[in-house]
Amino acid sequence: MSDAHHPARYWHAEGARYRCEVCPRACVVSPGQAAFCTVRVGGEHGMELTTYGRSSGFCIDPIEKKPLHHFYPGTPILSFGTAGCNLGCQFCQNWDISKARHDDALQAQASPAAIARTAVQVGAKSVAFTYNDPTIFLEYAIDTAEECRKLGVHPVAVTNGYIHGAARVDLYATMDAANIDLKAFTEKFYRDVCSAHIEPVKETLKHVVKHSSCWVEITTLLIPGYNDSDAEIEELSTWIAAELSPDVPLHFSAFHPDYKLMDAPATPPATLTRARAIARRAGLRYVYTGNVHDPAGASTYCPSCDALLVERDWYTLGQWHLREGACEQCGTRVAGRFDPDPGQWGARRQPLRIVA
Repeated sequence: MSDAHHPARYWHAEGARYRCEVCPRACVVSPGQAAFCTVRVGGEHGMELTTYGRSSGFCIDPIEKKPLHHFYPGTPILSFGTAGCNLGCQFCQNWDISKARHDDALQAQASPAAIARTAVQVGAKSVAFTYNDPTIFLEYAIDTAEECRKLGVHPVAVTNGYIHGAARVDLYATMDAANIDLKAFTEKFYRDVCSAHIEPVKETLKHVVKHSSCWVEITTLLIPGYNDSDAEIEELSTWIAAELSPDVPLHFSAFHPDYKLMDAPATPPATLTRARAIARRAGLRYVYTGNVHDPAGASTYCPSCDALLVERDWYTLGQWHLREGACEQCGTRVAGRFDPDPGQWGARRQPLRIVA
């Protein structure tokens, strides 16, 4: 095994080949061959991860950028990713990272312990595994999450939720929060546009909400003509309310043409506003718009009296009317994790270098 490769978990041998057990693709590879994600490969004695301890870069972001609106609003989060992905989304908006092979994208190196120490040093309340998907660099993500927790830093997964089995249980047992994509609500969309299937994502959402302590928010990128019909938005929202919880925040995000999906127009802001109204009628208490300038759609309101609780303008917080996690006006508790006072990080994005 080369120094750049790290022993992988979640695989078993099938003769001289190895079957990966991290995600529903269940790739079977020979020694020297890469799985679909490009970063989990067959080694001489088993599967290996080629991106352990190696990143496409580190940056401090506002927590709202993940997006997470109910997890310590206004606080800074140290963000990083690696390379590769286990989905084949034609609209990928981080395609330069997610579709890259590890040697093309990874310029920074850092151990799990170094990332956790750096988060403390720079005052980041959380660390996000993002830009590509932590499912495929699961060993690195779990080890980093464990180091973060030792120092009181919150691990956060930003993910497509395409994971199964023991890998799913183990990853989310180490996460304090996650934003999970529910990219559409039809098998056809997942099959034709993402080269995947919807049911494993739904199973992930049910597991994390019902069987873990991880705080969950959901993002759906609305693409005109693909997944933005009233009927599909209502079905998706009703499922979340019934099968997960009305308290799970849902973010509708605007699409812009990118990667292989250049024939669809950008999402009109009116589509997001319409989707938000449909989702609220379906019973969801916290619904947001994203990737557009919409202070009303980005702000948090009391689900009982509709009072403004957390005002947002892009990633900057304004008015704050929470007291011990409850509405100041009527006392209704708001789902999520909140400090007594809002964070003051604002909209800054600060790249940084970590010394391994």
